[in-house]
Amino acid sequence: MSSGTTSGRRPIGVRIAGTGSALPDRRLTNADLEKLMTTSDEWIVQRTGIRERRIIDRSQGGSTSQLAADALKAALADARLQATDLDLIIVATMTAEMSCPASASLVANMVGAGNCGAFDLTAACSGFVYGLNVAHDLIKGGSYRTIGLIGADALSTLMDYSDAGRSTAIIFGDAAGAVILKATDDTSKGLLAQAMHSDGKGWKEIYVPRCAQDFPPGVEADAGKFDHVQMNGASVFKFAVGTFPELIEQTLESAKVAATDIDMYVCHQSNHRILTAARERFGVAEDKLYINIDRYGNTVAASVPLCFDELRKSGRVRDGQKVMFVAFGGGLTWGSSLWQL
Repeated sequence: MSSGTTSGRRPIGVRIAGTGSALPDRRLTNADLEKLMTTSDEWIVQRTGIRERRIIDRSQGGSTSQLAADALKAALADARLQATDLDLIIVATMTAEMSCPASASLVANMVGAGNCGAFDLTAACSGFVYGLNVAHDLIKGGSYRTIGLIGADALSTLMDYSDAGRSTAIIFGDAAGAVILKATDDTSKGLLAQAMHSDGKGWKEIYVPRCAQDFPPGVEADAGKFDHVQMNGASVFKFAVGTFPELIEQTLESAKVAATDIDMYVCHQSNHRILTAARERFGVAEDKLYINIDRYGNTVAASVPLCFDELRKSGRVRDGQKVMFVAFGGGLTWGSSLWQL
């Protein structure tokens, strides 16, 4: 973590000045999925906690970039800023419409941000938390003062809504969430601790093949699976169950605080059972670990900022509190970001 000082500069704090989110209008309920594949509401809820999710309508212009732009506009309004106030836009996503240009460049144009910097960050479900750490230190170093960070994904574009893809199609939804990060003279605000990890050996547990060469050794190439998420659910669940509490513990130790000192845990919404198990392990009160997976499913990089926006809008997260952001996902990746708001 950078020191936040450069020659001739005063120490810099970082505050979260605004939040926003965007959701597609279309709801895809478990009852809807029952008509598309062999599954049931009871089976889905029991294993994941999900009751419905939102999905974009591409025929009406729905896209990852449009969701991201809408979320950023909402965050700018919340922060009482104009798009031209932004020095940099970062979009965390794994569902960019194109490999070039970056979604962040499209978003900058959509919101009228002028010639500010713009780039995408790809770390699957961990993308937004990685982005928090990166954006924080860019501001702390003194080179940027106002950054728009967005987590946005439209996993419906990578789903197979038939029996062949039911193990993944029941899980994912589309959304975007954004935060505005600003430099402040209050040096008490900003990161207290962070962690970012990856295990490339586990890439084959969640991947999206584009061609025959993309399949892991020992797995027969199948053109019917191109551009669809392939996931080993059992392995990913085991990875998450083991990694999640270790990551929280590592971050607490780094900041030299107790689990009960944290006012809110804003965690990636992957599975209700994983979230509940982590909360119980650390003796965290139920109202300190937010869960909205029942309404939106797993929205990948949008998951954490969507939760945070809802918490902030409801008054459950406020300035002065300690908030820990935690995520894990494809890569395999996992990361944390503990903030003093």
